[in-house]
Amino acid sequence: MAATNAKTSKSPRAPASTTRISAGHRRSRFEQKLLDQVAPLHRALSEHALYGELKSIEDVRVFMEAHIFAVWDFMSLVKALQRTLTCTSLPWVPVQDHNAARFINEIVLGEESDLDRHGEYASHFEIYLQAMREAGAATLGIETFLLTVQEFTEEDVLRGTLCFDALRKPEQAFLETTFGAVRAGMLGAPHRLAAAFSFGREALLPDVFLEIESKTPATSQYALTGLTYYLRRHIEVDGEEHGPMAAAMVRNLCGDSERRWTEAAESATRALQARLNLWDSIQKRIVAGRVR
Repeated sequence: MAATNAKTSKSPRAPASTTRISAGHRRSRFEQKLLDQVAPLHRALSEHALYGELKSIEDVRVFMEAHIFAVWDFMSLVKALQRTLTCTSLPWVPVQDHNAARFINEIVLGEESDLDRHGEYASHFEIYLQAMREAGAATLGIETFLLTVQEFTEEDVLRGTLCFDALRKPEQAFLETTFGAVRAGMLGAPHRLAAAFSFGREALLPDVFLEIESKTPATSQYALTGLTYYLRRHIEVDGEEHGPMAAAMVRNLCGDSERRWTEAAESATRALQARLNLWDSIQKRIVAGRVR
């Protein structure tokens, strides 16, 4: 495991989000094993030293220029789940899990067409991109990348031949982990995809975004208004609604299968470790930038 630079904790208690998403039902031993396995990574990310390095607007810009790629690839996770759990082909046929279908359609609605702070509809990716511009962060990297993405096909996803070589190694590795989960879901293992989504994103991000919001420099709040709006929107929706629903989706997909729960835990662990590696790299980038 890469060095985390995070605070250590003697308590084995899971962080708030991993506890909250399982409240209100009786956990199986398989689910509890998964929660115990991901808790150290969740804690390391919730307490990561990166947040303490966001001391200036320049530091925040470095963070946003890397984090935007995680904002972008989230939509491929969501869309892959929508294809798996709902009917998106013709002719339409009813789905088996109506709760999961409602949940993922709600996620897609919010992610692709939420209200920005001006009352206009926009995707969360576009809201974040606009926040980068307002903060003075460079957007050429992600904009050039989007032109490349248009050349990719679904076959590239299924074959694992997506090429992210133009990106820095940490961002490249993060995207490869995400699309590994997407590919697993498309090839008949939706529980793997759902676990990466639930424990690698929905259960994690409220804790992480709270830390980021609390550490951003007060002297730059005007320039960071767009980022603050994005963070608070996710804290509100993911923590109160989507996190518990995502965990229920994983339970439904895994059922009583020990094999599926084990595979879900592996997928969740890979997603969290990829985020931890990305956070480590961004922290080092920020510190190195100050030295120059």
